[in-house]
Amino acid sequence: MSNTAFVEAANLLGVVATRFGLIAPGFRTPPRIVGVQRTVRRRPGGGLVAVAVKQRPMAAVLADMIDGVIVVNELAPPESDTVRAALWSAVTPLLTSSIVTPKASRHVQRVA
Repeated sequence: MSNTAFVEAANLLGVVATRFGLIAPGFRTPPRIVGVQRTVRRRPGGGLVAVAVKQRPMAAVLADMIDGVIVVNELAPPESDTVRAALWSAVTPLLTSSIVTPKASRHVQRVA
């Protein structure tokens, strides 16, 4: 998952959370604890979800981000199911659009 896709996913998840009247947590990568794939910190009025991105499938990263929104907001079924479905709907296009993402080529020019 590219940095751009991570930021886009974080923004989309924040928008959906806000539409449901929920807290939109902050997102960062990687987690500060070595060897874990996701950490969640709750704070009054907010929270932080840290997700490992390197060498992980994009779907796994997105799932951790979505679960982080659920945890920060302390949601339980059936509300958590409704919100989770809406969050997945928002980020699913990222999965299909990033299956083949060519890296931008870099051109170096010398200026005399």
